[in-house]
Amino acid sequence: MWTAEHRRNATRKGLRYPSDLTDDEWRLVEPFIPPARHGGRKRHVNVREVLNSIFYVLASGCQWSALPKDLAPKSTAHDYFIMLDRRGALRRIHEALYIAAREQTGKEASPTTAIIDSQAPGLLKRMARPVSKWFVSSDLYNLPKRIRPFSFAVGQDGDRAS
Repeated sequence: MWTAEHRRNATRKGLRYPSDLTDDEWRLVEPFIPPARHGGRKRHVNVREVLNSIFYVLASGCQWSALPKDLAPKSTAHDYFIMLDRRGALRRIHEALYIAAREQTGKEASPTTAIIDSQAPGLLKRMARPVSKWFVSSDLYNLPKRIRPFSFAVGQDGDRAS
């Protein structure tokens, strides 16, 4: 249950955009950012601003080309998004922020309850003709939501179950 203290801790006031990282969130996320490559030019990018840009796109659903001008350039933000995704940093960042958010509200780090709907399989058996059933999923490898066919079971890591 949300209390006044929880609401104070979860407020996003004072930030430029609601998707921006707070100082506490940045301290939590910073160790997951890969270091700059050895050799070549030094990194001249503010990685916190790049993450703010990535989180803005993910939170608002806008196109990369529609990023506000006060955030990192769209090409830089997109390149870092691809790099962080390939290296698994986005997954680790998501897990760290998820655990911190649960602990901040006084819950255990991992949920202990699941809800299973058992009516849908029986309904599909009684239908006269087969119908393609679709659902919206969000796996950790592809953070934006997308539509997938419900013709196979999806494992926790996004792979098809045999």
